[in-house]
Amino acid sequence: MDLYARSTRLSGNAFGGRAHGSSRHTSCTKPPMQLDDTQSKPPAAAGPVVLLTAGGPISACVANALAHRFGTVVVLQEDPELPWHMVRRRARRLGWWRVLGQVACDRLIERAARRTRPRVGAIMVSHGLDPELDPSIAVRRIVSVNTKACRDALRQLQPAVVAVCDARIIRRETLRAVSAPFIGYHAGIYPKYLGRHPGYWALANGEPEHVGVTVHLIEEGLGTGRVLYQERVAFTPEDDITTYPWVQLVHGLPLLTAAIEDALSGRINPREVHMPSRHWFPPTLWGYAWHGLRRGIW
Repeated sequence: MDLYARSTRLSGNAFGGRAHGSSRHTSCTKPPMQLDDTQSKPPAAAGPVVLLTAGGPISACVANALAHRFGTVVVLQEDPELPWHMVRRRARRLGWWRVLGQVACDRLIERAARRTRPRVGAIMVSHGLDPELDPSIAVRRIVSVNTKACRDALRQLQPAVVAVCDARIIRRETLRAVSAPFIGYHAGIYPKYLGRHPGYWALANGEPEHVGVTVHLIEEGLGTGRVLYQERVAFTPEDDITTYPWVQLVHGLPLLTAAIEDALSGRINPREVHMPSRHWFPPTLWGYAWHGLRRGIW
């Protein structure tokens, strides 16, 4: 089920060349991420927009864009999970051999990211993305989105909307802490591709039609949230697993902004999307090499 209630496209052929994924996009009124200071502000709400996140450059881009559009934004930033804790948790589910292969692949991807910095930089410059958090944005550090400290902060702030980007799975106690809707940004077609690197896995599985971005309600249960906006995304031969999230952010951030505007104005329109769902983990080193060498999916 395609949901194109509101979608955006890249201005002209900004990413150039032939795309790996679907090249179909719907029209828009302005290129994504071209912020306009003269744009009218949304109606005033009872509380601020709160962003739940684990931090990082993509989350900083999201926070900066939301602050530019909505004014007061408060970031509740959770501590990242300790690497050893994450490895042990995955190993209990997947086995040590597979998890060690994932760790090795993560290290390779980190090294590859150095090579693609010019590509990422060009994307950021072309679309006004700022990976350095604006110092005027208030940041509160929390251990986890599922702690009492987070719930207390939410109750104190009484947000109009809670946006979520790159955070842990949120438990019901936090979701019930305030009446505001929790709106998540996901760099994939939700709920079919959950977890890590959804764009990469859609290509690796031969499903470029399922490369995209989704903005959805976060509700109790994994993969149960209803969809607000969803759009297909196409990559170019220049792109790989290190640049996919940045291309997707260009498409997804205007959709997240639109969903928050809808929530603030009381016209939010969630829809059920019925499709098979699976949680994906990072590729192993040998799996990544196989898809790259055999199919050109890196």
